[in-house]
Amino acid sequence: MKRLVLVRHGQSVWNKENRFTGWTDVPLSEQGIEEAKKAGKTLKKEGYKFRLAYTSYLTRAIKTLWLILEEMDLMWIEERKSWRLNEKHYGMLQGLNKVETAKKYGADMVQLWRRSFDVPPQPLDSDDERNPKFDPRYADLSPRDIPLTESLKEVIERLLPYWENDIKPSLQEHNDLLIAAHGNSLRALVMHLKNMSKEEILKFNIPTGVPYVFEFDDDMNFVKDYFLGDPEEVKKLMEQVANQAKAK
Repeated sequence: MKRLVLVRHGQSVWNKENRFTGWTDVPLSEQGIEEAKKAGKTLKKEGYKFRLAYTSYLTRAIKTLWLILEEMDLMWIEERKSWRLNEKHYGMLQGLNKVETAKKYGADMVQLWRRSFDVPPQPLDSDDERNPKFDPRYADLSPRDIPLTESLKEVIERLLPYWENDIKPSLQEHNDLLIAAHGNSLRALVMHLKNMSKEEILKFNIPTGVPYVFEFDDDMNFVKDYFLGDPEEVKKLMEQVANQAKAK
């Protein structure tokens, strides 16, 4: 049996403020730090022992991974970082409050931008200071790989080559693997692994800081998936994610 553990980073400062984040680099909130630590404690209690972990180029995911590994006494293991695990780029929405944006453009439109398969938000202008080309961590990327906006479809297109060429072979070698990433990069991977439809992925939400386990047989056939946590609590957390753009 092989186990892939996905963890969406703990609550960030902009999650707390209910703002679109995307490729903007923001830190974890105090709650997010505690969520990451709790995930580490849970994984340690369940007996997971990783030798390799993956994360994105964004601080909130990297810090989540570090806090998990610290709780597990696994700070020494190999880490691999890739921009391909970054959150979906939210274009001109980055930094905007979700509820205020829903009031301006309509809740249905914002829901499409947040959760649909192939409807991206309006792109950034090329000279916008939020353009990733101005960030040194992306200096080695080809201009064609630097997004100004993305849909989930485009996240899948940049993520799947990394899954097939790096993560999947590593899982076959190590049996247990950890990925600390983002709501939409993980949704992209989940959609692929579970062969979900566009309609199914629209309604699927991943809570912050809750380990999400995928089990495969030795031939890498998907067997089952489950969250490590109380089912009612996980359901409540997923509903909170789904309702982020709704007025209180």
